[in-house]
Amino acid sequence: MAAVIVKICGVRSAMVAGAVAEAGADAIGFVFAESPRRVSIEQARRIARGLPRGVVRVAVMHHPTQAEWDEVIDGFRPDWLQTDAADFLRLGVCPDVMPLPVFRDNPVLDVRAVASAPQALFEAPTSGAGHMADWHRAAELARTTRLMLAGGLVPGNVAAAIRQVSPWGVDVSSGVESRRGRKDTAKIAAFIEAARMTE
Repeated sequence: MAAVIVKICGVRSAMVAGAVAEAGADAIGFVFAESPRRVSIEQARRIARGLPRGVVRVAVMHHPTQAEWDEVIDGFRPDWLQTDAADFLRLGVCPDVMPLPVFRDNPVLDVRAVASAPQALFEAPTSGAGHMADWHRAAELARTTRLMLAGGLVPGNVAAAIRQVSPWGVDVSSGVESRRGRKDTAKIAAFIEAARMTE
């Protein structure tokens, strides 16, 4: 199996970011939406400053206004933008930023829209709550685009998820926390190790 992109989302300190990079993650998500994991642009910039070259910096937003997105571009300069798919229809996205549209596992999911996206994140109906997406549905979607699987992933199930879904990437936030909003570096290392064992 090819290497899977591993993204650790909701990092709020330079110490945790350093541990994430050292453990071998490919991408770190900086949450600018309302959340216990939210960071300011200045915090994100300070945390990201110490990251090794090659670790992708992802701006995680939720229905941002154009002004909010412009502030993140100017103040943080992310590599990717992760937000709901519909948001990309109205935002002026910087050509240097890769879009990662979010699609949620619900009955009205537009599978054609997922397939038309060069890459997409598929998760449970609620973000950041540890709920699992339907892996069978995810496997079908992963055959149509580069799919990043999120929702309910933990060190104990990520390998099984990768084997069943064959995703382009996996994304975790609450599954590597000791409590809501507080990352556990041992869980992060275990998650990444479990994901890498499938390669």
